[in-house]
Formats: sequence, C-alpha cells, structure tokens
Amino acid sequence: MSRRLPLLLSAVLATAALTATPAAWADPVPAALPGAGPAAAPAATAGQGSQPFASYWYPNSILNWDPATDPDARFNRSRVPLQPRTSDPALRANPNARTGEGKIASLVSFGPTSNNPSQGSADPNYYAFGYWQYVDKLVFWGGSAGEGLILAPNPTVIDAAHRNGVKVYGTVFFPPGAYGGQLQWVRDFVQKSGSRYPVADKLVQAAQYYGFDGWFINQETGGGDSALAGELRNLMQYTKAQSGTEFMWYDAMTTSGGVNWQNALTSANSPFLQDGSKRTSDSMFLNFDWSASGLNSSRALARQLGRSEYDLYSGIDTEANGYNTGVNWSALFPSGQPHTTSLGLYRPEWTWKSATDRADFYAKDARYWVGANNDPSRTDLSASWPGLAGYVAESSPITAKPFVTTFDTGQGDFYNAAGTRVATGGWNNLSLQDVPPTYRWMVDSTGSRLTPSVDFGDAYQGGSSLRLSGKLDAANTVRLYQTKLPVATNTRLDLVVKTPAAGPTKLKAAVSFTDSPSSFTTVDVGANAGTGWERHTLDLSPYAGRTIAQIALRVEGSDPSYDLRVGQIAVYDGSVETPAAPAGLTVLGASDVTAGSSQSLRLSWTAAPGGNVHHYEVYRRNADGSRSFLGATPNDAYFVGRLDRAGGENATTLDVEAVSTTYGRSTAASTTVGWNSTPPTSTNLALNRPATASGQCNANEGPAKAVNGSVSGGTGDKWCALTSAKWLEVDLGSAKQLSKFVVKHAAAGGESASFNTRDFTIQVRSGANDPWTTVADVTGNTAGTTTHPVDTAARYVRLVVNTPTQNGDPAARVYEFEAWGA
Repeated sequence: MSRRLPLLLSAVLATAALTATPAAWADPVPAALPGAGPAAAPAATAGQGSQPFASYWYPNSILNWDPATDPDARFNRSRVPLQPRTSDPALRANPNARTGEGKIASLVSFGPTSNNPSQGSADPNYYAFGYWQYVDKLVFWGGSAGEGLILAPNPTVIDAAHRNGVKVYGTVFFPPGAYGGQLQWVRDFVQKSGSRYPVADKLVQAAQYYGFDGWFINQETGGGDSALAGELRNLMQYTKAQSGTEFMWYDAMTTSGGVNWQNALTSANSPFLQDGSKRTSDSMFLNFDWSASGLNSSRALARQLGRSEYDLYSGIDTEANGYNTGVNWSALFPSGQPHTTSLGLYRPEWTWKSATDRADFYAKDARYWVGANNDPSRTDLSASWPGLAGYVAESSPITAKPFVTTFDTGQGDFYNAAGTRVATGGWNNLSLQDVPPTYRWMVDSTGSRLTPSVDFGDAYQGGSSLRLSGKLDAANTVRLYQTKLPVATNTRLDLVVKTPAAGPTKLKAAVSFTDSPSSFTTVDVGANAGTGWERHTLDLSPYAGRTIAQIALRVEGSDPSYDLRVGQIAVYDGSVETPAAPAGLTVLGASDVTAGSSQSLRLSWTAAPGGNVHHYEVYRRNADGSRSFLGATPNDAYFVGRLDRAGGENATTLDVEAVSTTYGRSTAASTTVGWNSTPPTSTNLALNRPATASGQCNANEGPAKAVNGSVSGGTGDKWCALTSAKWLEVDLGSAKQLSKFVVKHAAAGGESASFNTRDFTIQVRSGANDPWTTVADVTGNTAGTTTHPVDTAARYVRLVVNTPTQNGDPAARVYEFEAWGA
C-alpha cells in the first residue's frame, strides 16, 4: 500500500488555502470550475490589466493553447538560461559528502494550481528557497481534478532555479478515482493524430516557450490496461526523439496498466525508465516505502539496463513532519560506500508551512538542509536527520564573469535600489533572487566565531543583505562561494559594505585559487568614511592567469560587538557596464482596483540589445522628482498590481530601466497612464476619532494627539509610549472603505530623524472581536512621513510599533496616524 494517497488530500487542502491573493494584487478573476479545462485563468480581454496567472490545463484544453493568443503567456516566460555548475571534491564542505554520486530532486508546491500569480506578489510570506546548491532537479508540484492536471512552473521559480544551475519540471498529475481521477483523461493525454501525439507536442511547446526543462509524470488513475501503459511509454519516447524535453516518471503505474507502487525499480515498472534500447524517461521517482534490499536490487537492475542508479530518486515524504521524518539513511547513503541511489524529496517546503515567522522558517530550512549546527561541515551523521549537506556535496553555478550578488533572497519588506529606499511594503519575486552562498554557514576561527545571517532590516539592492555580527577576538574567515572564475589583467572585485560608524571595517576580501584551493589570499577593504553604503573596488590584476576557486571574507581585529553588512560582492572585468535602454514601453491594459484612484497594469517593452541585462525595474515618477519602485523582472513584460493616483493628477509617468549584469543602469523608456474618472473625495477618517493606546509617556502625550490633525504644536503634540508592547488604536465609527494610511513620525513634528519609527505594522478589523489583519508591515523605515496604500474596509485601525527608533531609544513617537478613504 502506497503512502502516497493521503498526500493527495493534503495537496487539495493546500491548494484551497493558497488560492487567495493579497489585496493589492486582487483584481478579481474567477478560478477554473471543476471539470473545466481552461488554459490557465480566464483570459483578460483587450484593454484589461488583470492579474496574470501561471498556466494549467487538462489534456484536451492544452490542445487549444497558443501563446500567441493567450494574454497571460508572455508574463509566464523565464528569461534566465540554465547555468552550468561546478563541484570540486576538494572544496566540499563536509568530508562525508559525495560529488558525482547521489543527487537530490525536490518536489515543491510553491502555490495553488489556479490563481497562482505569474511574477510574484505583494506578500513577503513566501517559500523563498535558498539551498539550491544541493538540488539537481526541482519539480513544480501541483495539479488537481477540479482545476487542471497539467501545471507549468511560474517563471519566477524557473529564473531562480536556472540561475543556480537547477533544472525545473512541470507536473502532469492523474489522480486516483477517489480524488476525482478519470481514466478518460489518461486516454485523452495519449490520443494520436497519425503518428503524432498532439498533447506531447504541446508539452514540448509549453516547456520551450516558458523556458523550463521537462515534466514529472504522476499517473495514479486506476483501471488502465497494458495497451494504455504502452501508449504512455510511446508518448514519452516520441517526445524525447524530437526534443530535449525531459521526463521524470513516478513509480505508480506498471506495464500491466494497473497502479501498483513498486517502491523499487522492478521488471514491472522499468520500461518506464528504459524500454530495451529506448530511453523512455530521464529518471524515476521511487515510491516512499523502499527498503535497503529493494534499493540494492534497483541499482543492479538500472545498471543491467545500461542506466545509472543515480537516475533513480528514492522518495521520502516530509510534508507532514519535515526533518522529524524517519529515514533509513544508511540504505541510501551507506557509510564508506558509494551512494545506492539518488534522493527524492516530497514537499520540503514543510520548513515554511510549519514556521511561525520568517526567522523560524530560516532556522527550520537550515536544520533541514545543513543540520542542527547551521554549518554544512559539522553535520551529525548519528542524528535522525543529519542534514542533507552531510551526504550530497555543494554545486555552484559561478563559472563565468561577471558574478554579482546583493544577497537578495527574492522576498522582503521594502525594496532598495543602489542603497536608496524606493518602495516600502512586502513583496516576493524569486526572479530577483541572487545566487545564495554556497556555504551556509562556514566560519573558521581560533577564537569566537562571528555569526553570518541574511538581514532583512537593510539592503543595498532588493530586500536583504549579508550581516556579520558578534564578538571579534580572533581572525574569522567566512567562506561564502565556490567558483571557477578566471582572473584577467582587468579583473576587479567590488565590496559594498555598511558599518555602524565611520572608520576601519576590519574586513578583507579573501580568495583562493584552483592551484591551491584551500589557501586564501586577502586584499584589505580599508575604512568606511561614514555610516552609509560604500563601495570598495579591489584590483585583482596581480593574480591574472589564475582561476578563483573560492570567495570568502576575512575579519581581523578586536571588537566586542562587531557588526557589518555586505550589500554586494562583484567580480567583473573592466568597468561596470551601462546597458542599452529598453524601448517601446506600452500599457497593454489597465483595470481599476479602486475606480478613479488606483489601477492594475499590464506592461510590455522591447528588450534592450546587447544581452547584458540582469533585469528591468519599473518605476512611477512622483511630483517632487523622486520615483517609486513598482516591480522588476528579467522578462519584457510585467504586471503592476497597483498604481495609486497621486492627488488629482490626470496622468502618471512610468519608467522602465535596464539593470546590467554588473548593475549599471540604462536611461529609461517611458510612457504615461491616464486617469479618466474623477478621483473620489478622500478624507482623513481618523481625524478626531476616539483613540486608545497601550500607554503614554506623559499626561499630555496621549493617543488623542495622534488624531488631532496637527504636527505643529511642539514636541508634546504627539502620542508617546514606553510600554513593552506599543500600539495605538482608532475607532472610525463604522466600517469605511480605506485607500491609504499616513503615519507622521518624530521628524514630521520637528524632532530628530533618529527618533523616527523604524519597524511597525498597520492592522485593521471590522468588528471589535474580529482578529486583526495586517495591511502594512514596514521594517527599516527612516522617513519622517510614510504612506501606505491599501484597498480594504474596516472600522478599527491599529498601529503597532515594533522598533520605535533608529538609535535604540525605547519611546514610540507618533505625531499623526491618518486613515484615508472616501
């Protein structure tokens, strides 16, 4: 009996839970109806700017799919090619880990089958996977009887995976009858037109157009016969004969046509891997109930068929229990012997789904992949879950220049561009994720070890940076990246760093070379002149002709509380390139979010020539000459979830600029978006409304001061609180439609900007006993006045202060808390 069936129900439940989209992205598009077969979500008609979604189909409906007529298709294209990888056995973090043996395939549900936004969303709560160095193939898991059986991956996932050298497969899922499966769907899948398999042709077209690598075939619908099983094999063989599209077959259907999980490679399922001289699939995912003897016999049979045992991925199901799942590791990866097979992971995103917050997710993800010590070199092989780094060595895609990382994880609570805050509010977009460090985390020191971490409180580019902190009492070498980068006479290494105070950074760049890969050569970074982001360009020309094998950071000196952020590491030749500009910026369609005051947009442009573009950034121009960031993509089309009208402006100017692979910026392509209707009258609905708070510093600094409409009454014209939990709540009297919140912090009232609120959330609810819903979550704010667009209705609004100041002062200071709406 397979352990697979309960997973189907959990997949259905997960899909239902994930279907809702954030309010800022919620242009209403109905989901597919059960039994229907649309090509992704219902298409926008001409002129619409509705949310595009990832594609999904039934076998018959994919026959009608054409990217030329599907308005969502261009938004689902990956533009990042699959990168080659290197894995030097001499540089593996863990002495027990192997290169060139067992690999890892990961089956992940990143979102629902339907209503899955194509290019990220305004929700920072996302599975931003960061351990690509251990994965060989990623399956974009999904599909259901009620939505669609054939699921193409999001372009964001493809972009991130390919940037790390990881192949991506879509999913073809035929569920058991108990979960809505219909045998006719399988027959539809293998239908023929002459010598052709039309559905297979569409699978190839989708993979090639969207830019992914293959398909995971999960056929669990019972009632088939040997002829149907033969046609499935024929379809895969046909596909492979005409294209490079790959297949991974799931161990369910056998050659008899019945569903009978073998939990091994046997004569009953081996033709789905290798059928005589014909290569049917590229790999097989073995069901979860395998045994040591079964894996040994699987290895023997694979070799007998002329295939590698590492084309077999022995499955483990971690959806329910994550790293608490029992696994016979010694059967898969016997000590002192070659690996028996590769490893197939089912639902490793347990680390995210079970987490209480982002910090908990990062801790669980580290425990899952590199072990309890958060160090891939120090896994405990006697533990029930040692960490996968103890078995499979790291691979790195860093084999060509330029190499640039800003330690962007593909999610954040704000967006910075070249050190400047250009957007507040949460987001996720894995297309923007940089190659994560190869070694997370390895620190060599004879004294106290500094703690490396991903910091979401500040960034040079994107929403995060690398932070090194702790007690410095001896030299620390922080190994970051395995590379294969040749050094030329004009090769440079840039470090962009930020320190709490001006002065020596105590930092050196450390590189090793392939002729002595474990020995580091250091180059001093020097001092920072201030407390902002500063670039240090180091000359590597003395090492011309050698090849960089590792990039690390060396910290030397003494400091009881060392603290430094790294916003960028770049290795490149010559100078930072300025790319050509994109052209032909066009608004394909617009849809109202709130009539007269906000709309969503579909944009397209002609890609910049030259092939040196990393991504494009989309901005709106503001009346004061500044710009606000709206999003970014490597693609030539982008969906803007919400563009807010500024006052009564008749048109808004949009800019799109190219960012090069060395992070130079082009001039902008521009266009305007018109506003046709009169904006609804918007007022501050919190003005003079009843307000309560967690406390107040003085008798004259109560919550009423934050809703009195004034910031000019001196430093006492504010709400101030010193309570451990700091919150301010306003009753609007009845549920009102809200379009934005405005918070006026200390500097708005004439106090020092160092007292501006750093981290805070804004919450709403309609009833006094309803749970609070967060509509804005801000970290790292430095501004005196902040504006937070929303599209929500509520009676009660609340400001929660998490970090009250920039300098550690414990008092919250809010001069006005405004809730605007019609």
